[in-house]
Amino acid sequence: MRRAEEFEELRPLLFSIAYRVLGSVSEAEDAVQETWLRYEASPARPASVKAFLSAVVTRVSIDVLRSARVRREDYTGRWFPEPLLADPYEDPERSAELADSVSMAALLLLERLSPLERAVFVLREVFGFGFGEVASAVGRSEAACRQLAVRARRHMDAGRARFATDRREREALAVRFFDAFREGNVDGLRELLAADVAMVGDSGGKAPLWGKGVFGAENVARTLAAIVTPFVRIGGVVEPHEVNGQPGAIFRDRDGKIVNIWALDILDGQVQAIRAVINPDKLGHLGPVADVWAVVREANQARRPETER
Repeated sequence: MRRAEEFEELRPLLFSIAYRVLGSVSEAEDAVQETWLRYEASPARPASVKAFLSAVVTRVSIDVLRSARVRREDYTGRWFPEPLLADPYEDPERSAELADSVSMAALLLLERLSPLERAVFVLREVFGFGFGEVASAVGRSEAACRQLAVRARRHMDAGRARFATDRREREALAVRFFDAFREGNVDGLRELLAADVAMVGDSGGKAPLWGKGVFGAENVARTLAAIVTPFVRIGGVVEPHEVNGQPGAIFRDRDGKIVNIWALDILDGQVQAIRAVINPDKLGHLGPVADVWAVVREANQARRPETER
């Protein structure tokens, strides 16, 4: 009974480690469950339960990631992480690192790292583990882990934007964005978008998608305005919601089922990217998923003049 209680206390941390290593909610949950099975079967009680469980979930996640990377190479179209609406782990002393590391942009940068680099970066830079603990978790020497950490930081820093946006400013801009979006206000949208904004999606070949993406403020603003009116007309709802620690939205059909999830990348006072997760396989952990093909057909029908319906 005591083991179960200890494990449940640490479950949020273990999931948060696994999710950042894997970028998948379902795979992270499986890694946490495997960690419990190994802990339950362990004959001896570790000196530090936190260190032991963190090491186990890290090793499991590395193994899963190695096989997952092969599947992701054959993935149809762009691959995005499974959206996370709320990170279960909180640590006031590391709140900035935790929030930054779970964003879609950061998780996509982490995809560039090797499994070992990724695990070392997550444990050391995000969760603040000592190099001794990191070394034990990944099965490498402390010196090797320091080198892995340096390489990982170099890759991550090279891909990060140079300008950050205050959280309150970001949230205020997101409110303005979704207000303009729901109104179909092209001019209002255009002024909030970066000149080179990208609107891209992950359908996995299992849902309709706007080609390889829409690029540039004018094109994206007009596409957004064209999307929203028929969607709302058929009872669709755009529900602003934090997604991976960033402003975003859940799109629902008239029955409340999830159509897709959007995450906004806001930097330097402008929307730099709109990332949509449309693949139904990546949305099931959030609730019932809509038939997005049927929603699009109905929206297209609603877009036509009455005389043509």
